[in-house]
This record gives sequence, C-alpha cells and structure tokens, in this order.
Amino acid sequence: MADIETIHTVAELRARVRLWRAAGERIALVPTMGALHAGHVALMQAAHQHAERIVVSIFVNPTQFAPTEDLARYPRTLDADREKAALAGVDVVFAPDVDEMYPQGFATTVSLVGPACGLETDFRPTHFAGVATVVAKLFSQVAPDVALFGEKDYQQLAVVTRMARDLDLPVQVIGVPTVREPDGLALSSRNVYLSPEERGIAPVLHRALAGAAQAIRSGAPIAQAIEAARDGVRSAGFALDYLDARHAETLAPVAARDEGPLRLLVAARLGTTRLIDNIAVPD
Repeated sequence: MADIETIHTVAELRARVRLWRAAGERIALVPTMGALHAGHVALMQAAHQHAERIVVSIFVNPTQFAPTEDLARYPRTLDADREKAALAGVDVVFAPDVDEMYPQGFATTVSLVGPACGLETDFRPTHFAGVATVVAKLFSQVAPDVALFGEKDYQQLAVVTRMARDLDLPVQVIGVPTVREPDGLALSSRNVYLSPEERGIAPVLHRALAGAAQAIRSGAPIAQAIEAARDGVRSAGFALDYLDARHAETLAPVAARDEGPLRLLVAARLGTTRLIDNIAVPD
C-alpha cells in the first residue's frame, strides 16, 4: 500500500497545519465521507491547482443522516481510501472518530435558510444542518485557503458556499464538475447498492435532465419540459422525490428562462437506493 500520513485528532492536525503555514504554503481541503471513487480523485487532482498542501477528510458524519437512512451500512473503506489519496498526491488524511468531532455535551449546530430550503430538505429536513455544522468544524480545524466540493451534490455546494460567505470564513469554496460513467450515471458511493438491473436503469436520470435542458434551451416552457422529464423518470421505475428547475446561484424556484441561470436537479429512488443528479441549462 502507498503510504500516507493519517491523522485522527484535531490537535495533531492543527500542529501539522501550523508547520505548513510557517513555510508559507497554501492548503486545500477535500471533505469526504470516504468510499472514495473517481469523482473524489478528481477533487484531489483539482486541489493541486490551488494549493501546495492537500488534506482529505474522511468522516461518515452521523448528524447528516436521518434515523431512517443508511448510516450503519454506509461503506467504510479507510485502507482503500488512503491508497487512492496517496496516489492522488494528498499530504494528509484526516480521519477522526465520532467522539473527536462530537465530544460529549456537543450542543451547537449551524442554522440555515436560503439555498438550504426545499429540494433535499423537503425529504431530509435535518440533512443540511448536519452538513453545514461538520463542514464549519472542518474549516476551523484545517483552516484551508480553498475547499473543493463536487457539483453532483449541487445543493450542498450552494449551502456551503453561502455559509462561508455569510460567516466571513476565510476559505474559497470551489465546485468541481460531476464525474460520470460512460453512460452518464453520476459517480456516487451509493452506486454500489444498485443491483445489475437497477444499474442498467440508473442512467435514465441523467438522460431525463439532459432532455429537459435541451427542450428549455430550444424554447419550451420550463413547466412543460420539467413535467416531461418527471414522466420519463417515473416510467423507468423510479420513485421520484423531486425534479425541478432552480436559479443556479440562489436555488430559488424559477418559472421562465429569463429569470437567471438555471440548474435542473433531481432526486429519486431506485429500489432501496436514492440517487441525485443535476445539470446546468446552457445559455
């Protein structure tokens, strides 16, 4: 196995960061929950464009899972993750345990509105409070100059970007384009849950979004294009949570093409697996 420094405590992490700062080096953070795939590797590779030192955090964050969700069975593959991070040129893997991140008596969370309202929170009401809280902690612990997030979790990217701006956190949040399989399926750690039959159906999500984006770009009313995409997703066998058009920056609902840059977002369940995806509507 390729060797890489792995740190488990905040105190040790901050000591390492102080050395880098003393040397005048820039630091990039790639926050993950592990089960790393090519999408995560793309974030690490992009980090080299922005900083001399790269920290990848691996922490399955319990506060962003609802009681009915897959916290217990979420894949945990630290040894394989460390190998991928080492090959991508990462300097440190930060892999704290739950007690390190949420010590006894922990009682503080980040409160959100704006881009956190609707879409995911209609189905996972506490999700982004958990995401924002753990990301705020990571920003404090690592003190990065830049932090890189995948565009696949587009609402998360918007929430974190807004939080960093609103709280005057000295970090630049950078979105990295979604990495896809050749058939269009967005890479996700949860794709391993798909059966072979479900894996064959899953690319319908991306095709439905692409068709709606093309229809809107060609002049079709947004509502008409979105409803056609929803019908396509349902007819393929998905249980649809949402498929909607939103302002690409604020995630506010939009009704007309001229209301701003558009992003189409979808979440749907195939069997027991929940998949999300999104694409831009080109100008």
